[in-house]
Amino acid sequence: MKRAEITIEGSNFPIQNIFCIGRNYAKHIAELNNATPTEPLVFLKPTSALAVEGDLITLPSFSDAIHYEAELVIYIKEDAKNLSEESALSIIGGYGVGLDLTARDLQDQIKERGEPWTKCKGFPGAAIVSTFISADKIKDPTDITFTFKQNGELKQNGHSKMMLYPITEIIAYLSTIYGLSKGDIIYTGTPEGVGKLAPGDQLSLTLEDQITANFKVNAS
Repeated sequence: MKRAEITIEGSNFPIQNIFCIGRNYAKHIAELNNATPTEPLVFLKPTSALAVEGDLITLPSFSDAIHYEAELVIYIKEDAKNLSEESALSIIGGYGVGLDLTARDLQDQIKERGEPWTKCKGFPGAAIVSTFISADKIKDPTDITFTFKQNGELKQNGHSKMMLYPITEIIAYLSTIYGLSKGDIIYTGTPEGVGKLAPGDQLSLTLEDQITANFKVNAS
């Protein structure tokens, strides 16, 4: 299996943990009829789930409803514990945009049974991500836009100002509860508009006017 790594400004960096924040946009919570969390809802993906540009996305055979969830993704450049929100931005090494893929049919069953989400969130290709830009290219982390198109049609239009838990709070929380490591990446939640992928789909992600990333779903 290839090494899990991402690219920032042309240089490759290995990744450690993949943290994901669920239910971080009010309209997405509403569209799935979920409860609003009282603190950041955190789950993990294995590094084997990572897919970067050039990788062909293959949908798993155990699900008939693989959904896309477009998200702003953060790269952590140094180890950190017990950070304050005021110091949280200092450990961001880069920003990217990605898709948290979810086996929605399986997730619905798992939620009913109260079991862990790993199978429906951690399959190969379930953590799609673009290349990253360095942190200094984002002037205001509360004012970041990103988009997702499926076969040329706009499906999701996200903005960091709509997050229930902003970037600084997410980082401070993760550093305190779990500890953060150099090489961690954080998926920060998805806006409304999630939907089903199909074999042969062409996927396009943007972050501001600085990143465009394209992926293809295996047609077989």
